[in-house]
Amino acid sequence: MVDKIGDDAGKVWNELELNGEMTTGALKKSLEMSPFNLNVAVGWLAREDKIAISRQGNKIKVCLK
Repeated sequence: MVDKIGDDAGKVWNELELNGEMTTGALKKSLEMSPFNLNVAVGWLAREDKIAISRQGNKIKVCLK
């Protein structure tokens, strides 16, 4: 399971590097990732202090630091 989380986190990081700031909805759609797997991957990157997370209304935006 930890390997899968790390792989998903890498996919999220690469997508953000290519496209800049994205909503979690756009990331989920672009990566065709389940909400659970996306949230775990985003949490992993946040814990490693590699991303910034902001909230605007009901949208959550993520970008690389």
